[in-house]
Formats: sequence, structure tokens, C-alpha cells
Amino acid sequence: MLDLSVIILTYNEEIHIRRCIENIKTIAKEIFIVDSFSTDNTLEIAESLGAKVFQNKWENNYARQFNWALDNLPIQTQWILRLDADEYITSELICELQENLSNLPNSVTGIILPLKRIFLGKWIKKGTGLVTQMRIFKYGKARCEIRLMDEHIELLEGKAIQFNGAWVDDNLNSLSWWTNKHIGYAIREAIDLLDIEYDLTGSATTDSLKILSKEAINKRQTKHKYAQLALFWRAFYYFIYRYIFKLGFTEGKEGFLWHFLQGWWYRTLVDAKIFEIKKACGNDKKKIISYIKENYNINL
Repeated sequence: MLDLSVIILTYNEEIHIRRCIENIKTIAKEIFIVDSFSTDNTLEIAESLGAKVFQNKWENNYARQFNWALDNLPIQTQWILRLDADEYITSELICELQENLSNLPNSVTGIILPLKRIFLGKWIKKGTGLVTQMRIFKYGKARCEIRLMDEHIELLEGKAIQFNGAWVDDNLNSLSWWTNKHIGYAIREAIDLLDIEYDLTGSATTDSLKILSKEAINKRQTKHKYAQLALFWRAFYYFIYRYIFKLGFTEGKEGFLWHFLQGWWYRTLVDAKIFEIKKACGNDKKKIISYIKENYNINL
């Protein structure tokens, strides 16, 4: 076993949880499930596979739930792996961890992994370029930054290196489930873009003080550029960029659906939310914050 604990946040994940736990139970000393009071068989399956289950009320924020886990779980290992229930790691990454994790310099406190995205059973290779995230870090050396969307692991000290082995995002739910989930994501993404435009939360100052991976910083800078483009047109440009110039069209029907739904439909829905909020509030920062609280129960 590696000196590694895995933290998995769950809510009604019986379709995924067995695959996720069985994938990493041969290398992880501890597997912790932090559940938001599931009503299906998630907990029974997790416990039957040896995972330790804890429950905490969901506060409509992934980062707060994950940081609650860091603060309250009885973690005894040096390293933490962050996984969602619909994710798992490749055999290549398992081998890489077994060979290298115990031999890393003390200065290394984070490990960045590439993403392998599966959509409707197909590995989507083209359209978005290489996506990476810091998914492994030393316990006590990092936190999850508090954001509504695109939260990343923030190192408190040390540096990160990159492994070649990937983590896999492979959701088994239906397209109806996927689209409904992204309707929920859309308001949070809209608020994030409004925050860039109006600095609703003061993140413009705090972001510059964080120790984030180069990839996370680049992604945030790109998002700031995107926020300056015209509503609705930017969603269209983004789809064309991904589907044509980044060769998304080579991925068949699954690729078309992925890039259309995630790159155009979802982005247009985000802009529609922004348009709705601005139509009601104009450019008044206080009105926008109040509107978001009253209509979406999100405190900024």
C-alpha cells in the first residue's frame, strides 16, 4: 500500500462508486467517502468495499465540502488523492505512483495529472488540448480554493511536478442527467464571469496570492480573456475553435455532441443567465449581488 488516502465526495453515486473504489483500493491505505446524505445505495456499496464513510451537509459548494473533509477526517497518510465518484485512475498512473511516490523530494508537495475524458463511452482526444489538474498533494500542504466553479488545489507551500499517468472522467449517467447538471452549473459559471467583470467577491486580489499550478493560472487567464468577449458570440466562437480548429470534428458523433453541448449549448446558457441578471440589475454591483442571493440562494 502507498502512503496515500483518497477522498471522494458523493451524493447518490451508486452507479459509479463501486468502480471508483475498486480502482484504487489496491494502492490506497485509506479511502474516505464524504457523503451529502445519499438516498440510494451509495453508502452500502462503499462500506462493503472497505471505505470509511462520513456525512456532512452540502453547502452548494464543492470546495467547502472538500476542505471540511481535510479538516475533519482522521487522515494518517502523507499524500491525498482527490477523486470524484465518476472518476478513476489509469493503470499507467498506478504504476507511476508505485514507482515514484515514496521517492519524491521533500520540496514536492503536489502532483499534476493529465485528464482522460470519456463521453458516451468514447475517449475524446481532440478539441480542448491537454487538460491537467493537481489531484495529488501532501496532507497539510494544500487546500481547495473557495470558488463557485473551476476550483483548484492551492498549495500552501512547496512545488508541484507532473506525472504522465492520467485520471479518467467517465460519467455513466444519461444525457438527460448531464444536461440537467449543466443547467445547475450555468448559474455558477455566470456568477464567476460576472465576478471577473465586476469583482463581486474580491477574487481579483486574492487570486494573485495563491500558489496554483501553471495550468490553473493559464486557464484562469484564458477565462479572463473570454469574459471580455461579446455575449453569445463568444459561445459560438468557442465552439468553432474547438470543433474546427482543434479538430473536434474528427471525434465522430460523440465528439460532436460533446463539443456542441459543452462548448456551445452550455456556454450559451451561461450567457443567457448573465443577460438575464444584467437586464434586471444593469451594471449595479450591489443589485447583482442581491439578485443572486434572492434568486439563486448564493451568498457572495
